[in-house]
Amino acid sequence: MTLETIKWNRADGKLEILDQTLVPTTISYIEIKGVKDGWNAINKMQVRGAPAIAMVGCLSMAVELLQHPGIYNDKDALFRDITDKMDYLVTARPTAVNLKLEAEGCKNLAEHMRVNFICHDIDFMIKNFIEHVDFKLRTDVKDNKSIGKFGADEILRNVPEGSSVTILTHCNTGSFATMGYGTALGVIRSLHEKGRLEHVYCTETRPYNQGARLTAFELVHDKIPATLICDNMVAALMKTKKITAVVVGADTVVGNGDTANKIGTYQIAILAKHHDIPFYVAAPLSSIDGKLSSGDQIIIEERPEREMTHINDMRIAAEGITCWNPAFDVTPASLITGIITNAGVSKPSDILDFIAKYIGITRDTLMELQHLSMNCDDDS
Repeated sequence: MTLETIKWNRADGKLEILDQTLVPTTISYIEIKGVKDGWNAINKMQVRGAPAIAMVGCLSMAVELLQHPGIYNDKDALFRDITDKMDYLVTARPTAVNLKLEAEGCKNLAEHMRVNFICHDIDFMIKNFIEHVDFKLRTDVKDNKSIGKFGADEILRNVPEGSSVTILTHCNTGSFATMGYGTALGVIRSLHEKGRLEHVYCTETRPYNQGARLTAFELVHDKIPATLICDNMVAALMKTKKITAVVVGADTVVGNGDTANKIGTYQIAILAKHHDIPFYVAAPLSSIDGKLSSGDQIIIEERPEREMTHINDMRIAAEGITCWNPAFDVTPASLITGIITNAGVSKPSDILDFIAKYIGITRDTLMELQHLSMNCDDDS
């Protein structure tokens, strides 16, 4: 069985996603018939993981375009619809930067078609949009495998030749969170494929239990030697077991290297620092938001109290207690050993220079482009 989070048939415009709220007890797919369905699936965490969220957002727009092409009278109408609906999708989960960046890419494409396409063939423009989304789909797994290779090589570079490694990870960053393979879990998969992985420890990741429900499922599925631990066992684990490295994902990496990831990541990074264990963040370049200069500027999503007070509709918390349920926390760059991307591994403080070098421009030019983009966002 291949783990498949998103099923997309371009020919008939049909989109289905695995309802991750039901995993591991039930494997069930729900159809996304348009942007409203996409928003609901993202907001309710039926699909989650920054790369997968971004793709479902874009694909839900593609579904509407394919199924209702006749509603657009002209280029301006098409542009307005894409722009409004991509902005709406971003509100479903504001912390994950991938969705915002992909939405901006779709809006920029819509503007380009509106201004520069001489023809007024709406079907041709819709086809162009769909091809843009399809390209993003094809590159996701390729990027994840690059992250896996770079991450595995980085970790193995710091251990004795031929030795095996033990990794700790948090939340879910595998096939359920991407189009396949995964980011942090992609690094783990790559180590396993090389025959150099001794063991993986995954946290349960309260309150939504993505580690217990999803990461554990993927590890068992791939026959990777693994053990599930409660979130409050990390310090004891690091003290009593030999952990080679911690590898986590990211929902946003900002210009100074600060990183927002699933709640609980920050405390794991502090514990790793105390125990002298390398702490890596694995994320595609699309998770890096250079417009923000520090983690203090990241909008942190807060989730419903019910996620803390109930499990499977059964109340586990005392009636009348108030709850605080942030979905993410921010790990300072000073606690991060390296950021593993699909272009290689960077020091957190060097991430913008790393990106500028990778795309072949100077840092000053990169900053100017980001400044212009920020101004455009403000003007809109």
